[in-house]
Amino acid sequence: GYFHQRVEQCLYSSKDLQGIEFIDSYVFNKAEYIRFNSTVGKYVGYTEHGVYNAEAWNSDAGILAQERGELERFCKHNADLHY
Repeated sequence: GYFHQRVEQCLYSSKDLQGIEFIDSYVFNKAEYIRFNSTVGKYVGYTEHGVYNAEAWNSDAGILAQERGELERFCKHNADLHY
């Protein structure tokens, strides 16, 4: 069979809310093929399929705005729970 996984995570480097990083990874059969990183601000592809999707998703302003908003909505909102 096939295994597909999406992992959204917040990395907290300090108690300062400026040191938070949001990462949204897509994995197929244990190989990450595309990732959004809030520090980079766009999708990066690691396979041929990932590069194709990254180019398409990065050209869609709505998708990028939604992902960039996850840092505020998901990570910063839950920072107190983490600490």
